[in-house]
Amino acid sequence: MIPKVLLVNDDAASLLALESLLTGAARAQHYELLTATSGHDALRMVLTHDFAVILLDANMPGMDGFETAEAIHSHPRTSAVPIIFITAHYGDERHRLEAYSKGAADYLFTPVIPQVLQTKVAVFVDLTRKNLELQAKTRELSLLNQDLRVQRVQDLERINRALEQEVAERKVAEERAQALSIRDPLTNLVNRRSLIAQLEHAVAAADRHQGEFALLFLDLDRFKQINDSLGHEVGDELLRQVAARLLAAVRVSDVVARLGGDEFVVLLEGRGAPANAARVARKIEQAHSRPFDINGQRIATSTSIGIGLYPQDANSAAQLMKNADTAMYHAKQHRRGSIEFFREELNTRERERAQWVAELHAALERKEFELLFQPRAAVADGAVCAVEALLYWRHPRHGLIAASSFLPDVADRLLLEQVCEWMLGAACSQAAAWRAQPAPEVVMAVDLALLQIHPELAARVLAHLRTCKLPPGWLELEIPEHLLLNTRDNVAVLRQLKAAGVRLTVDDFGSAGAALAMLRELPLDAMKIDRAFVRAIGIDGGTDMAAAIVHLGRALGLRVLAQGVHTEEQLAVLQSLGCDEFQGELLSPPLHAPAMLALLRDQSKNDQTTSPNPNRASPSTPKKRGLSR
Repeated sequence: MIPKVLLVNDDAASLLALESLLTGAARAQHYELLTATSGHDALRMVLTHDFAVILLDANMPGMDGFETAEAIHSHPRTSAVPIIFITAHYGDERHRLEAYSKGAADYLFTPVIPQVLQTKVAVFVDLTRKNLELQAKTRELSLLNQDLRVQRVQDLERINRALEQEVAERKVAEERAQALSIRDPLTNLVNRRSLIAQLEHAVAAADRHQGEFALLFLDLDRFKQINDSLGHEVGDELLRQVAARLLAAVRVSDVVARLGGDEFVVLLEGRGAPANAARVARKIEQAHSRPFDINGQRIATSTSIGIGLYPQDANSAAQLMKNADTAMYHAKQHRRGSIEFFREELNTRERERAQWVAELHAALERKEFELLFQPRAAVADGAVCAVEALLYWRHPRHGLIAASSFLPDVADRLLLEQVCEWMLGAACSQAAAWRAQPAPEVVMAVDLALLQIHPELAARVLAHLRTCKLPPGWLELEIPEHLLLNTRDNVAVLRQLKAAGVRLTVDDFGSAGAALAMLRELPLDAMKIDRAFVRAIGIDGGTDMAAAIVHLGRALGLRVLAQGVHTEEQLAVLQSLGCDEFQGELLSPPLHAPAMLALLRDQSKNDQTTSPNPNRASPSTPKKRGLSR
């Protein structure tokens, strides 16, 4: 006897599609495929046929699949026929439970995967075939050997074990899929989706019981730099170790989640959670202050933490997440690795920052930026040897604003790069314009504080020089010390610039703790003493610190420049120490381009009329301080 399979579906197209999926398998596996277009047709067919399995559409007009299944299983003859429901209702868990309650063997969603459907049908066909074979053999041999009954039982038990194993494997797969839907696969922490659900539950519980809770928003410092320089495998392992330390620093009842990238969140519920938020944050901070050991490398990082409290800081889960993130951002801006609670004034500052960013975008389009120029002179004779381009914004309401007043809080790297590109191009254009005039040729210095050093930097700088037909030797890039700390990534770019003839100066030296080995490796021309050390000359050992920096520059073969020189006494000390050049209000404040050109021409006239005697310009009177403007 050939096993039979019944396919029941009221939709002709669906019926045809499913029939086409099974027709080839029916021939290959030697079973007969019958079809019915309604529940009533199916009931009539089960009265006259024995089926290995019935594939039943759950949603049919008149008698639906559940009623049909109940009717089939209510008859003793067909009570054991396996039924597989097929439906398009993915999200309706109630229908699935109802199907299993009606005795369903499985529950599939359309569009079905052909191999899955064919395999499941094959199992029941094979089971039926074996049952039929066993029944035939039993009838044939029952008179010959009663022991064959034992073999039949064993065969049935083996088949049942196979079916039980399949069910168990399916259950394991479903549990794993459920775990993946709520867990971050890299760290096994709660993921964003699950966190939001738990956070909304915490809000509802706090509202219901007049309770409160705390949310800590964490961001790793320097993670992108570590990931880019050491590779993604190291970055992934760092995230796993960070997750382990986070779990060790909180209670078992606290929720630790990874939102993505290097962002983590800790949800503290229960009595006293807001009061303990700072204590937990400090514990996390201390845990992350120890270097991480990854593949034999000691990697140091820190964690900036923002804390939001409910209901003090927000009236919804989404608002609390945003405010805790804002607090974290300000903690990172204030000092990396610090902790900050959210306060309403942070929102005010965020709105002001967003307003600045919008106005900066408009300023680029309206060409509201302009450059002022501050000269730099030789300490020995006061001769102007370089001019630093300083960025200003001609704001429509606030007037002329220095870059230091509007750029530090801008986090939009693309915007900063666009502003710096404009600054670099305008500085090169102005230098080329001065070279075309009858005026002394001086080096144009441009501060790269707005940019990160990236592989395209050299090409962009050289493109501006070519556009302006400016020799590379007349451009000097002042690079803040903190941008040089990642030597591995920066040295190749700086060598490209140096090879092209561009001068390179470490700006604000002494402010970021650069290592001596780093300075020896980089292709530098000069170092500029941070203005804080110049200001401290003559006060509490400040002179000794300035002397140490000058001697270090000499040992490295670098010219030493001083900025922020405001008094004759500071200049006299710098000359005695052997400093090469100085800059500051003592020499000249920043000037507009015409005034700067006039100053250069005035110096040229003075040079032509000054006799070359050793006393022509002492450090106390460098080229007429304040220079006629």
